[in-house]
Amino acid sequence: MSLDRSDELVAPTPPGARLAVGRAPLWRRLARDRFALAGGVVVVAYAVIALAAPLITRALGVDPYTYDLDALGPTGAPAGSLGGVGAEHWFGVEPLTGRDLFAIVVMGSRTSLLVGVGATAVSMVVGTVLGLVAGYFGGWVDWVVARLIDILIGLPALVFMIAIGAVAPGWFPRLLLLVLVIGLFGWSSIARVVRGQTMALRASGFVRASQALGASHAHVLFRQVLPNLASTIVVFTTISIPGAIGAEAALSFLGVGVPPPTPSWGRPIGDAVTWFSVDPVYLLFPGLALFGITLAFNAFGDGLRDALDPRGGGVKRRRRRGGAR
Repeated sequence: MSLDRSDELVAPTPPGARLAVGRAPLWRRLARDRFALAGGVVVVAYAVIALAAPLITRALGVDPYTYDLDALGPTGAPAGSLGGVGAEHWFGVEPLTGRDLFAIVVMGSRTSLLVGVGATAVSMVVGTVLGLVAGYFGGWVDWVVARLIDILIGLPALVFMIAIGAVAPGWFPRLLLLVLVIGLFGWSSIARVVRGQTMALRASGFVRASQALGASHAHVLFRQVLPNLASTIVVFTTISIPGAIGAEAALSFLGVGVPPPTPSWGRPIGDAVTWFSVDPVYLLFPGLALFGITLAFNAFGDGLRDALDPRGGGVKRRRRRGGAR
């Protein structure tokens, strides 16, 4: 489940250029892109809902674990129209159990965001470290890391994730397993980007000057090279989180994600396939939640990439489009 958008990421910048870009506040450059700004607001809203999910469900008197068989018809489908949507169940109820779908979606945001952010953090740490080491030292180290990247990109990641999820022991925490599996299968793209940009920075004047003055490898890597890759890593992180959230949803959809009755977005989407011909509304709200967070992260990531671009690529592209009109 790798996300390869390396050709759209910002280029590494020497310290002088980084300072020049920093004169204009980042929030002001982001504010020029209303789509990105809206994406950032939606991401913050999702994060607040996820953090306050227990308080929200408790205040509204709903519970994602309580069965309500009275809300079901004789076939097990939600009673009434629109999947049981009403004053008591805003998003309807889950077939066969009658659990409140609003509570499932709200509490499921905690699961999906936790797995998405955690898995992305694992990918970023592993990929950044391996990319830095390979690009800076070269030689056999670079050859080994490059072959690992090639192998990982060529693997059918989802198939291996399903296999690992199916054979993992029951005592291992499922959320931790999802974070590790998705994260360790997703570091290849950022490693390839960091490796290429580290190679370019290794040949730059300020790195050569530091080496000539006797700076250690650790000093050059973490004080010279890594700060110039910070914008790239930040942007790559924002556009990788929705991919990790989608991977968790796909695994839960296939039955090897979070176990029931733990709320998540992928499991109701998977269950909705069975009930779609009977009541398609059951698919609507979990699908919209997943679509909304994916679109918001991608919009914010694209805007952040343009705002951090030292060449002002995003602003120039918008001016060209405006001039053409």
